[in-house]
Amino acid sequence: MPQDQTKQESHSRLLSIAGHVNGIVRMLEEDEYCIDIIHQIQAVQAALDKVNVLLLDDHMEHCVSDAMRSQDPSEQDRVLGELHDVFAVRSKI
Repeated sequence: MPQDQTKQESHSRLLSIAGHVNGIVRMLEEDEYCIDIIHQIQAVQAALDKVNVLLLDDHMEHCVSDAMRSQDPSEQDRVLGELHDVFAVRSKI
């Protein structure tokens, strides 16, 4: 679970991203120039990437770190498996 500061920052960023997505929908409805729409989509993708990094950093600092310090091999395997799955899915996109 994200720490309070990460949660607050992620929440703020996601609300901003939602506003940008609504703007892209409006651009489509108003038949804006395709390249301008694409630029806005790229900006949203970059903003989502920043939220991903923020959450991943928090996860590594707290959840993964705690699991690695524990003496429970199954917990260590579980968190490492989660990380593997996240990046394996990402590479298939």
